[in-house]
Amino acid sequence: MSQTATDQRATRKDWLGLAVLVVPILVVSMDMSVLYLALPFMTADLEPTGNQTLWILDIYGFLLAGLLITMGSLGDRIGRRTLLMIGAVVFGAASLAATFSTSPEMLLVARALLGIGGATIAPSTLSLIRNMFHDPTQRKEAIGLWTAGFAGGAAVGPVIGGVLLEHFWWGSVFLINIPIMIVLFVAAPLLVPEFKDADPGRFDPISVVLAIASMLSIVFAIKHGAQEGIDTAAAVSTLAGLALGTLFVLRQRKAANPLIDVTLFAERAFSAAVVVQFLVIFAMTGFSLFASQYLQLVVGLGPLEAGLWLLVPAVAAAAGAVLAPTLSKVIRTGTIIAGGLLAIAIGCTAMAFVSADSGLPLLLTGMAVLTFGIGAASTLNSDIVLTAAAPEKAGAASALSETGAELGGAVGIAILGTIGSTAYRHRMDDAIPAQTPAEIADPARETIGGAVAVADYLPEPFASQLTAVANSSFIDGFNLASGASAGLMAVSAVAVFVLLRRQTASAR
Repeated sequence: MSQTATDQRATRKDWLGLAVLVVPILVVSMDMSVLYLALPFMTADLEPTGNQTLWILDIYGFLLAGLLITMGSLGDRIGRRTLLMIGAVVFGAASLAATFSTSPEMLLVARALLGIGGATIAPSTLSLIRNMFHDPTQRKEAIGLWTAGFAGGAAVGPVIGGVLLEHFWWGSVFLINIPIMIVLFVAAPLLVPEFKDADPGRFDPISVVLAIASMLSIVFAIKHGAQEGIDTAAAVSTLAGLALGTLFVLRQRKAANPLIDVTLFAERAFSAAVVVQFLVIFAMTGFSLFASQYLQLVVGLGPLEAGLWLLVPAVAAAAGAVLAPTLSKVIRTGTIIAGGLLAIAIGCTAMAFVSADSGLPLLLTGMAVLTFGIGAASTLNSDIVLTAAAPEKAGAASALSETGAELGGAVGIAILGTIGSTAYRHRMDDAIPAQTPAEIADPARETIGGAVAVADYLPEPFASQLTAVANSSFIDGFNLASGASAGLMAVSAVAVFVLLRRQTASAR
């Protein structure tokens, strides 16, 4: 018997439970944004190489991407709330380790553990929304608030991080995760109901190994290829990842109780939605990295002031997330999602013209247009993903969506970050005189943060000259990455419009 409209409506407790589910999304977003602000301080203290810096940034996203499918299926089996609480403990402990890291290697391990903890949290939150909100209109509103929470983390993170960085060491930015995880651990059993698949079938460890090995091989190939070029290691890793992925898909198609339902990808809307999740997070993480460095190292703002200015694009993302469900009542869902991608392309185009002298207006305008598009596209996109699968399989379905998102984040940092750093190093190699001492040249060539740190110890006019060249080199990389991303997003907007042109509001 189908539920009546009244039975489908969410209760006050469900809405309070939604607030609990937004908490870990805030943390995930805050964890990334505060690290961007802390990056200049971290590089000055721990002195990582450029390669280590990129790994510290994206190992978190890589492990999230590699483990999400497994964790999503595990949540369907042991209980999504249970998995969420396990994730809170792991994430809190890893945050403590990151706080007191004393070397690049220690911080890298802590970030890896944060990725493992995040992989248990991410699929649980979205799938629980699917089970708690059955009314289609309310579910869209709930997903809009969930997406706005992600943007809220991006807004609150830099401000809190800026305050901490003004008064304490860079490791203090990870401390904000711990009380939030404690609140989640205490409140979840009180306000969030448990959900799991009543008949999940036998757990398949071989599928787990294939899924993790395939994903990690592919992301390593992307990372290595972006940094070192297409060499033997990149080619072997790519072929291994594709081969393992093929075996995984074949095993899922034949299994009585597959880890994920690969037949979902036969639905054009679901496949397009996963790709869109990849694209929007690709853009957001890549350009958040550039924006925070631009504000602090080029414009010269302090971390708190930079964090306050980053409220502008974060508020724009929240506005897009909240407005999208209302627009979907009069405009086709597919049109709104494609429009969101087009807004991202426009924002990237604006940032392709940012210069060392353009200051804040052009950067903030471009970022605001970009994040508004992200908020609008992500909200409706998540609803497509959740309603494609049966409620008892929502964990696995949301894990596929989150995998696309986290992979997009990791690849965004890897590719856009590597485009920027490669252009920077190439320009600096040409600009730094050959007779420059290695203790000055090497840090300056690696990162703009290294150049600024070295310049503090140089007399004038050499300090100003080095800073000017470093700023110009950084801007070259920023512009190049922005232009490439604008083209990708524009083409993707057209493709998604065609794929989702008949997609309307879900009634499921």
